[in-house]
Amino acid sequence: MSSENDRKFILWFNEIGIEDVPLVGGKNASLGEMYRNLKSKGIKVPNGFAITAYAYRYVLKYSGIEEEIKKILKGLDTGSLQNLMSKGRAVRDVIRFAELPPDLTQAIYSAYDKLTDEFGYARDNLDVAIRSSATAEDLPDASFAGQQDTFLNVRGRLNVQEACKNCFASLFTNRAISYRHDKGFSQFDISLSIAVQKMVRSDSAYSGVMFSIDTETGFKDAVFITAAYGLGENVVRGVVNPDEYYVFKPALKKGKRAVISRKVGDRNSKLVYSLEDDAVKDVPITLDERHRYVLPDDEVLQLAEWACIIEEHYSNEAGKFKPMDIEWAKDGDGVSVGTGDLFIVQARPETIHSRKGTNTYENYKLLEKGDVVVTGTAVGNKVGQGEATIIQSPMEMDKFAPGNVLVTGMTDPDWEPIMKVASAIVTNKGGRTCHAAIISRELGIPCVIGTGNGDEIIKSGQEVTVSCCEGETGYVYNGLIDFEVETIDFSEVPATKTKIMMNVGMPEKAFSQAMVPCDGVGLARQEFIISSHIGIHPLALLDYDKLRETAQKDNKIAGIVYHIDRITAVYEDKTLFFIDKLSEGVGRIAAAFYPNDVIVRLSDFKTNEYANLLGGELYEPSESNPMIGWRGASRYYDKTFRAAFELECRALKKARSNMGLTNIKIMVPFCRTPDEGKKVITLMNKFGLVQGEEGLEIYVMCEIPSNVILADQFAEIFDGFSIGSNDLTQLVLGLDRDSFLVAELYDERNDAVRRMVKQAIDVAKERGRKIGICGQGPSDFPDFAEFLVESGIDSMSIIPDTVIKTRMIVAKKEQKMGGKAGKK
Repeated sequence: MSSENDRKFILWFNEIGIEDVPLVGGKNASLGEMYRNLKSKGIKVPNGFAITAYAYRYVLKYSGIEEEIKKILKGLDTGSLQNLMSKGRAVRDVIRFAELPPDLTQAIYSAYDKLTDEFGYARDNLDVAIRSSATAEDLPDASFAGQQDTFLNVRGRLNVQEACKNCFASLFTNRAISYRHDKGFSQFDISLSIAVQKMVRSDSAYSGVMFSIDTETGFKDAVFITAAYGLGENVVRGVVNPDEYYVFKPALKKGKRAVISRKVGDRNSKLVYSLEDDAVKDVPITLDERHRYVLPDDEVLQLAEWACIIEEHYSNEAGKFKPMDIEWAKDGDGVSVGTGDLFIVQARPETIHSRKGTNTYENYKLLEKGDVVVTGTAVGNKVGQGEATIIQSPMEMDKFAPGNVLVTGMTDPDWEPIMKVASAIVTNKGGRTCHAAIISRELGIPCVIGTGNGDEIIKSGQEVTVSCCEGETGYVYNGLIDFEVETIDFSEVPATKTKIMMNVGMPEKAFSQAMVPCDGVGLARQEFIISSHIGIHPLALLDYDKLRETAQKDNKIAGIVYHIDRITAVYEDKTLFFIDKLSEGVGRIAAAFYPNDVIVRLSDFKTNEYANLLGGELYEPSESNPMIGWRGASRYYDKTFRAAFELECRALKKARSNMGLTNIKIMVPFCRTPDEGKKVITLMNKFGLVQGEEGLEIYVMCEIPSNVILADQFAEIFDGFSIGSNDLTQLVLGLDRDSFLVAELYDERNDAVRRMVKQAIDVAKERGRKIGICGQGPSDFPDFAEFLVESGIDSMSIIPDTVIKTRMIVAKKEQKMGGKAGKK
C-alpha cells in the first residue's frame, strides 16, 4: 500500500494485503489479503478493520510510557518465573492505565459505528471479535500465534475501547515476553495492531482449525481439519478432543469426494456465550449432536477446497510451496442475524514442516517392549524419556527440572517457558491442533495428548518413555526403554528396475511410510483395518435389527448390541459404519502412495480370527485347522457370508470411484481353484467392482501349490500374481509355520519352494501377467533377493523398515547383471 497509510489509525480489510505486515501485523495482513483477493473465489471472511501499529506507537508516545516500560524490563530473567511474572504484570498495568489519545478513540468509535451499520445492527449493538496482530506474528521461522490476547463477543463502543487497551497491553503477556526473548527479538522490535471483526456466532454451531498439510508428517497432499461444537477456543486450548478429518487434495481438485478419514472426537460439552453477562460457559451438547459427526461431508469438502485455494494463493505470492494453518467457524443460523455459513477467521503460514528439508528422514524405533502406563494421541514421530514431573500450573515452574517429562492436564501459552526444556509432554486433554500439540511440534519433542487421566496414573519421579513412533496412538511406558534413530538420506537411495514396494497395514502410519522411496504398496492388508478400526463382525452389523430384538431376552446378545451402539454411535445404518471405516482406511493408504499402485488384499481372516471380532462367535464355526479351512476366496461366494463380502466390495468401490483413488488394485487371497476365481470375480462385478473399469486390475495371491501348477489357467482370469511366500512355503513343505516344533524346517530358500517360485514367474512372464512377491524373504536373505532378480520378478513388497536395505541389495545385483541403476 502507499506510504500515506503509514500514519493512519484505521485501515479496513479491503485496504490491506500481505505486504502490510509492518503496518497491521501478520493476522490483519492475512485477513485483508483474503478479503481482497479470495472473495471472488468463494471464500468468506467476516469484514472488519485494523487498528494500526502506528496507533499503538502513537499511544506510547502520547502517554509517555515507553521509557517507563524499558525501566521495568531492565534486568529481565525469563528463566525465573517470578521475575517474568512481576515485570510482565507491571508493564501491562502501565499500558492499561494509560490514557488513549482522543483522536484515536474517536477513530475507533467511528469505524465501529460504520461496521455496525454495514451489518444492519442497532447502534452500539454489533458483536465483534477483538484480536491482536503483532508485526512479527506468523513469520515462517517463528509462530507468534497465541502470544497475545483475543476478546470475543464484544459489544458497544466503550467495551470495544476497553478491549483494545487490553489488547495493546497483551503485547507484554508473560508468554510473549519470554517467547520474543528466546527467539532473539527485542521487546520493542515488535508493535501491535488490532483486528476488529464481525463475530461469527459459532457458539450455536461449530468451529475448528485446519492445515493444508498433515501436521504430523508433513504429507503435502492432505488437508487436515478439526471440528468441535461451539466456540473454537476449546479446540485451541485443548479442552476438547475435536473430530478429525483428512481430505486428499489431488482427488478433491478433480471433483471427487475424497474424505479419506473421519474420526469422532469428544461428545460431552461445548463452549457458548452466556446470555446473562456476555461471558462464556461450557454446556452439555444435545442428543442430536452426540449422534453425528460435527461436520457433514459437504462442509468437510468445502473447507478443504478453501484450504487448497488459500494455500495456492499464498504459495503463488511467495513463489514457493507455503502450507497454511487456518481457523474457521460456522455462523449459527437462527442467532441474531446469523447466516449459517462457513467463514475463515484467520490464516497464517504453517511453521514446522515448511522449514524442514526433504532429503532426509528420521525413523525412531523402540528396541524392546515395555509396560504401558497410559495411551493417548501421538504428536510427531519421536521418542523421549526421563523423570516425570506432574504440575498443574506454570506457577509451579520451580518444581520442573530441564530434561524431565512434563505431565499435566493441558497447556496454554503461559506454559512455554517450561515446555521448551522438557524432554517430552503428556496431557490429559487436547487434539492435534491444541496448544500442546502445536508447540511440541515446533520444539521438536514428542507429546502424547488426550490421555484422559495421565496425571493421576503417572507418578512424579517415575522414569517413563514417551513414544510417538508407533502410529496415531502415543504410548507412555514405565522405565527408560532402549530406542534407536535411523537417519535416511534419500539422495543416496538407488533406483532399481525391479520395483521395491511396501507391505502396509496401518492407515495411520501410511503418510510417514510413504516418505521412504518406494514404488507403491504390494500388499495392503484389510485385516488390521477391520480389527482395529471396525472391531465388529460384518454379519453382526448386517443383523443389527434382529440382534436388538433378541437382546431383550438374551443378556449376551444385549452386551453385544450395547458395544455396537457405543462404537457406531454416529451411524443409524450400522452397515455404513463398516463401509466408511474400511474405505477410509484403504483410502488413506492409497492416498499416501498415490499415484503408485496400492494392491489391496481382500479380507483373509481365518475362522478363529473372525470369531474374535465383536459378535463373531455368533457366526463362526469351530475348525480344527483354520489355517487351511474356511478362509479367503471360499468365504466370499458362500451364501452365509456373501452379504458381508458385498460390504467389503462397496467399501473398495467407494475408495476407488467416490474418493478417486483408482491406483487401488485388488487381490484375491487363498484362491484354491480357477473356478473359485471366476466365482469371486463374478460377484465383485455384481457388487460394483468391474475388472477393467476405471483401470481396475484384479490379482491373485500365489500361495497354494495349485496356484503354481495351474498358473496358466489363473493367468486367464487374473491380471497378475503376488507370491505369498509364507503360506506357499508351509504348504509346499507340509508344515505349520506357527509350530515351534518344526520351525527349523521352515525356509523359503528350500529348493522345493524356489522351484515353485521360479515356475510361477516363468508362467506369468509367458502369459504377459505381472508377478511380484510379498514377504520378508528378500530382505531377510540377500541370496533369496538375488534369486528373485535373476528369475525376472517384477516387484518385491516388504515391510517398511527393510525397504532401503532391500533396494540396496537389488540394485547391486542388477548392476552385476548389467542393469542400469541411477538415483531414486
